[in-house]
Amino acid sequence: MEVLHSQSLAQLHTFGIQVSASRIAAVATVDELKAILFNECLDSSPSLIIGQGSNLLFCSDFQGTVILNRIMGVAVTETDYAYHLHVGAGENWHQLVCWTVEQGMPGLENLALIPGCAGSAPIQNIGAYGVELQDICEYVDVMDRRDGEVRRLSADECRFGYRDSVFKHALKETHIIVAVGIRLSKDWQPNISYGPLATLDPETVTAGDILEQVCAVRRAKLPDPTQLGNAGSFFKNPVVNQEMYQQLSAAFPELPSYPAQQGHYKLAAGWLIDQCDLKGYQIGGAAVHQEQALVIVNTGHATSEDVLRLARHIVDTVAHKFGVRLEHEVRFMAANGETTLDEVMP
Repeated sequence: MEVLHSQSLAQLHTFGIQVSASRIAAVATVDELKAILFNECLDSSPSLIIGQGSNLLFCSDFQGTVILNRIMGVAVTETDYAYHLHVGAGENWHQLVCWTVEQGMPGLENLALIPGCAGSAPIQNIGAYGVELQDICEYVDVMDRRDGEVRRLSADECRFGYRDSVFKHALKETHIIVAVGIRLSKDWQPNISYGPLATLDPETVTAGDILEQVCAVRRAKLPDPTQLGNAGSFFKNPVVNQEMYQQLSAAFPELPSYPAQQGHYKLAAGWLIDQCDLKGYQIGGAAVHQEQALVIVNTGHATSEDVLRLARHIVDTVAHKFGVRLEHEVRFMAANGETTLDEVMP
């Protein structure tokens, strides 16, 4: 394990913005992670664990240690009813999805081409095309930053919600994900209820067909971060109560919506942004993507301030037109730890 000093983070997060960290270290095992956490030279400064940096916006240089989680490995056990996968947190998520389908273990195909590592999946409770991680998660193994001990959390203990989990709240500062347990039922049923998949025949469709369709749709809608820096969907789809939904649907009959919990409705954030004529809107080197309004892109020379100013403009414009406040799905990282748009750009 090598600790590097004053290193650029531009190649380590998908936004590709020129920021740096005081130190960068890569860990390949749980023991290496524990060693770096309890390194006497580093324990007084903040530390940040990242995989591929696919859901991050660095708002400034990070005044601490960025630890790259490279804990790899996939172990499979089989019962009469399911395949049980133990996945190292550093495994590439999309590669894992493709591998399970190739091995005849379907169930992850709807989650194809989501960027990032397996260890990031529980934090966001990643989801797409009618499937969320919570649907197939058995457990998450975490290391306690305070003593280096590893314990196993059940799926219930993870408190999964829409793009949410206990790792964004009670355990955000104290625990690090080192592995994820996944259960894939042998009684596989295709989930093709979501619009772009509805054209597939439920009688003949295979997991490979769904994987291929999901990849095609995502590639058509979302920019490749290796070509155009971005962090995927920048904002969450807002959830409103029934009264607000009725007011909005009366004023905007074409408003896309989906039933949510307890009489609430989920709205399409991309549609709201698009209706504000913000596709292509640019501040400095940051722009709203021309094809997908939910994505902010780095056109090649964006600064953190460019992205923040653009995000603030989007939130304020949507709030003014619809009375709905968007929340960012992307994690914001300040010099000493996580922050929010309202804190850095009030």
